[in-house]
Order: sequence, then structure tokens, then C-alpha cells
Amino acid sequence: MTTTTPSRGRRRAPSRIERAAGKAAALQKPRVILALLLLLGLTSVMLLDGYLRAEVGGDQRVRDGADSSKVPDKIINGGPIISFRGGQATTTSVPSKTIALTFDDGPNPTYTPQVLKILEKYDVPATFFLVGSMVTRYPGIVKNMVDQGNEVGIHTFTHVDLSYQSDARIRREMTQTQLALAGAAGITTTLFRAPYSSETDAIDNYSWPVYKKLGEEGYTSVFVDTDSDDWKKPGVSKIVKWATPSGTSGASVLMHDAGGDRAQTIKALPEYIEKMRAKGYTFTTISGVVEAQNTNSAPAGGQTDRQSQGAANGRNADGTDRLQAAHREATGATLYEGKALVAAVAVAEYTVPTLSVGLVIVGVAVMGRFGMMLILARRHSRQRNKRRFSWGPTVTRPVTVIVPAYNEKECIANTLESLSRSTHPIEIIVVDDGSSDGTSEISREAARALGMTNVRVIRQENAGKPAALNNGVRNASYDIVIMMDGDTVFEPDAVHQLVQPFADPEVGAVAGNAKVGNRDTVIGAWQHIEYVMGFNLDRRMYDLLRCMPTIPGAIGAFRREAVLQVGGMSEDTLAEDTDITIAMHRQGWRVVYQEHARAWTEAPGSLKQLWSQRYRWSYGTMQALWKHRRSLTDKGPSGRFGRVGMPLVVIFQIVTPVFAPLIDVFTAYSMIFVDFKAALYAWLAVLGVQLVCAAYAFKLDKEKYRYLLMMPLQQLAYRQMMYLVLIHSCITALTGGRLRWQKLKRTGEVGTPAGAG
Repeated sequence: MTTTTPSRGRRRAPSRIERAAGKAAALQKPRVILALLLLLGLTSVMLLDGYLRAEVGGDQRVRDGADSSKVPDKIINGGPIISFRGGQATTTSVPSKTIALTFDDGPNPTYTPQVLKILEKYDVPATFFLVGSMVTRYPGIVKNMVDQGNEVGIHTFTHVDLSYQSDARIRREMTQTQLALAGAAGITTTLFRAPYSSETDAIDNYSWPVYKKLGEEGYTSVFVDTDSDDWKKPGVSKIVKWATPSGTSGASVLMHDAGGDRAQTIKALPEYIEKMRAKGYTFTTISGVVEAQNTNSAPAGGQTDRQSQGAANGRNADGTDRLQAAHREATGATLYEGKALVAAVAVAEYTVPTLSVGLVIVGVAVMGRFGMMLILARRHSRQRNKRRFSWGPTVTRPVTVIVPAYNEKECIANTLESLSRSTHPIEIIVVDDGSSDGTSEISREAARALGMTNVRVIRQENAGKPAALNNGVRNASYDIVIMMDGDTVFEPDAVHQLVQPFADPEVGAVAGNAKVGNRDTVIGAWQHIEYVMGFNLDRRMYDLLRCMPTIPGAIGAFRREAVLQVGGMSEDTLAEDTDITIAMHRQGWRVVYQEHARAWTEAPGSLKQLWSQRYRWSYGTMQALWKHRRSLTDKGPSGRFGRVGMPLVVIFQIVTPVFAPLIDVFTAYSMIFVDFKAALYAWLAVLGVQLVCAAYAFKLDKEKYRYLLMMPLQQLAYRQMMYLVLIHSCITALTGGRLRWQKLKRTGEVGTPAGAG
């Protein structure tokens, strides 16, 4: 056993790497906050979209046949327009031979523009009672509606029966619709029509207090005299017939421009207008009716309907129409809040459909990946289990095991003890990367206690893991080098199994099978499932496709010649294992997976440490892919990896995981806003597919299935954290941040693997 140590006796100043690491660590918090803000923003957009579709807080209860004993008879038997003046309720009827044409439930992008076009053609004004959520989604239609001279009223924000709602909900429904109108057309309105209302005799003891309260706040409640019942789609002739008042009576007539298929309404409207005009009727708005009563005159004969409407409302000095009497110009905070609401909805209306398309793509990619992994992993397993399968002559020559160590006092003794049981001849080089906890001394003492004469301890100034590995490669005595972590223990035959593929001269590197040793905690069990699936499905697939992206740092073997050919372990990225693996592919070396070479590693024991480790892995992988991007256009082996391996890694390890949260987000969205049971069944179906894949991976590795009981909880908690880690890594990559090798806190609880599994 030999030892190489640096000079001692002076206090070392922080290295450039340590200073860079400190600076990088200080920059991580803002990036974490940005990642969380992005997630919060997405959640807010989807909540807004759900609310706009009247699903959040929806209430499908509708009044039907309730008692009306507390409603004044003059209201029940009065006209369709109810207003409050001086605390007293008054009703207004539509004058004879006058039609106040009203439309409910809009705007609708298909039917409302057609209605407006017909009204403009016949020079007929109308009153539209609009649903606020629809106004925010189609503000341009509302602006055209108002500019055309039509009148608008409130039909609540989510089309809910206000009879059952609290005062706060009623106020919110009205205020939000006013803001929507302000943002869309720059106006507010005093007109209101309650959803599910019809004639005044339908007012009951539940709804009357609502109308009184709104009336005291200045709202005019509007009902109907004649209902076309067009929502029943009875046919054009019946819609026209049912919308026609008897004799010469005037009427507030109800039609719909939204809320379903309104093709029959569009066909009936011109016929209805022509029929009523032939009978001598004129058309006006609700404000026109009120103004006519106030002046004790019906719309002047001989004028067009819009001319009489303009006369009722008056004109500005320049001859343009004033605002409809029910309209108020939106100013100040109301105007700006309204515009902000419309803008936010525009973002939601663009974002959610885009995410929906992304969800389909991600869903197909995820399910395709599962299918590909199962098929290729099974083929890989069958090939390797063939009795005639062999890499070539058995490799028996000695190899070098390199153990980079930085403050590994808890683990290094167990690591050396496991290597002392190796069935294959080895030399061991422990490279102490400037540890301050006595790792070197512990290594030497452990080697002496175990009677190991094949251990060398090399101590260097702290320079990082890649430098430690390169130092070990330079000092290696043999042509095959095995790299492992200082917190990892090998099974006795791990080295022997790991080096057998080198019988094939084309093989430059071999990935072993890393397993989680501390799997009896919740976090450990989650990582155990992930490791088993990753090594027994992902790596088998990549091995069969000859594009293995990573030799794990915990257990990997290399031809020393190949390592030197690609320039050794690079410090360009945080994922030096991925970096050198890709570099070997590009140099034409074959990289394979040896599932029988097993090592047991200590996985992070806390969420904070897990975040740190996975953040480094994710970001390092992105760095490595970017570094080797030229392989996409190269020829030969480099081009093959660039056009096969690179896309697979990008799609399966970056793009799909980044967008995979869409599955969970839309599942939650569907549970809250659409259909809880259907969304739950869909989520369980995806979980079922994952369980099948995991169970097959456990079968291949002869693992106990009981750990799969943790998988549902893993999907609910662990996977969400991994999403955030990957998003955090993407933000770091986009902002040009850099990190260095980070040391995780270890306990040394993973000992020899006897009886594990």
C-alpha cells in the first residue's frame, strides 16, 4: 500500500472551484423561486380557464315551483321590466306593437356574429344579456355588438342561479361581469337578467330578495313576455310562432345566441323580423321601452327602428349616438381592471389549448416509451439468457478500481471491505480529493485491518471528481479501470461480471447495475423503484439500440486506452459520466450494460439532498448533450449516436419529463372542472401501465414486489419533486448558470450487500 500526499502545515485558501461553487449556490435560490413561480403561473392560468368555463364553484341547482307568497302581486302581474326607485319596485310593460328583442347566454363565436349581421341588415336593435365568462373569451364580439348600437345586460359571470347563492357570490358574479364588459367594450350596464328566469310570475320567495337587493344597487331586472323556446330546437316555424305576441300586444321576446346549437334561431330570426314588421311592429331595446314610458310615447311611426332608438337615447352634438341609456362609460380602476381581466383570459385561452396539444403529444410519447421499454427490455433479457451467449473468452486479468473520495469517512471503510471480497484480482486506488475529515487515514487503517496490500491512497488538493478520476486513471497499473463512488459497495462477483464484456475488443465501457442500499425509508423506497426501472428497462433498451447514454458513477468500467483517447474525464459538465460515455460513442467504442454486475449505493436520505443530487444530474445531462450537439451532423459512429442516441435522450430524459407534469396538471384540472370519476380512472390507468412496467423490471432483477406498494405515493409526491428539479435545471441552463460537484451528506448505513434484495 502506497500513499501520496501534498505538503501540509499551511492553511489552504478557497480554490477557484470552491469559490465558483459558493457563487453558484447563491444563485440557486432565485432559480428555484422562478421555477415555483412558473408552476404557480400555470396553475393560476388553468384555474382561471376552469372558472371561465363555469366549472369552479359551479352550482347546478335551479328553482322550480317555489312559494311566491312574499312577492308583491304588482310584481308578479306586472310588466317584464322591474326597477326600484326610492325603495319602491315598479314594473314597465312594452308598448303595443313594439318588440324588445332580447338574446341570452352569449356571446358565442359562431352564432352571435350571425345574429348581429341579421340585425344590421334589417336595421333592428336588440338587447343582449351576456355571460361574463363568455365576454372575457370573446371581447371583440361584444365591442362590435355595442358599436353597432345594441344594448347589453348582465346574465351573471358563470350562468348560475343566484337564488341559492350567498351575498358574496352574487356580488362577485355581478362585479366580474361588469369588469368583463369594461375590458371588452369600455362600458358597464344597469340591466340584469337572471339565468333560468322567464316571466315575472316565476319570481318566488328565494329569488325576490336577490332582485330587491340588486334593484337597490341600481340594477333593472328584465324578464320576458314571450319566450321563443328556441333552446328546444322545435323548428323554425315554431320558433317564429312562439315568439309572436297575441293581437297587437307589445312584448319582451326571448331568444338565444349561445348555449347550444342555434342554427334554427339564425334561420328563424329574419323570418320573424319580416313577419312582425308586416304586422306593423317596431323593434327597440329595453332602454327604449323604459324611455318610451318615461316620455309617455311609443317609438315614432315612419322611422326605422334604429332611428327611433336614436331619438329615444338622444344624440351627441356631432350627430353620433350617445351611449345606450343603460350603459355607463367605464373609467378609472374599473376600466383598467377590466382590461387586465380580458388580457389574462386571452393568455389562458391561448395557453390551455396549447397545453392540451402538448398533453396529447406527451401522452403518446410516454405510452410509446413504456411500450418500447417493455418490448426491447424483454428482447434484451432473452438474448442475454441464451445459453450460448458469451462476450468471448473469460476475462481473468487484473483490473484497477478507482475510488474518488471527498469527505467519505462514514462510507469508505465499507467500500474497501466490499472490495476485499472481490472474486476478481484487482488493485484499488483511493483518490482523496482534499478531504478534511480524515478519509485518507481511515482508508489506510481499513486496508491494514483487512490485510489488503493492493490499496493505494493518493491525496490531492481539492479539484473535483473528474480530476480525482483522471488522477486515478493516470496511476492505474492495468488496462481496464473500474470507477465507483466512495459511498458504494460491490457484491463479491461484481468486478468479475463487470469486466467480461471487454472480451469483445469493440467494447470501450460497461455500465453496471446500481441498486439502492438504504431502501427501507420512504424516500429510499421511491428511489429504489426508480433505480430498478431505470437500470432494467431504460438501460436494456439503450443497450439493444447501442446508444447507452450514461455509465453510472457508482459502478462503471472502461478501457484505459479509451478513456485516454477521449481526453479523460472532462470538467466541462456536471455529468462527467454522461459526458465521457457520449464521447466514447463518438469515437466508435461500443458501450454496453452488464446487469449481473451489482453495486449498492447510499441514496440521498432527505428531500433537500435528493433535490441537490438530481438537480446536478439533470443539469449535467443537458450540458453534456449541448457539448456533443455536433454529433447530430457528424458522419460515422459519432453521427450514429447523434441521430439515434441523442434524440432518444433528449425526448425521454428532458422533453418528455419536462412536459410530463401536464398529465398530472390536467388530471387535477379534469377532476375539479370536468369529470372527477373519468379523470380518476384515466390517472389510475396510467398508474396501472407504470405498475406493469415496474413489475416487469422487478422480475428481471429478481426484486421483491412489496416495494411497489409505494408506487402510488411516489406518483403523487416524489414525481412532482422530480418535475420541479428538471424545470429548475432547464431554467439554470437557459440563464447560463453553472454548478460544481456537490458533496452529499452520507451516513455509511449501506454495508455489504449480503442478504439484500
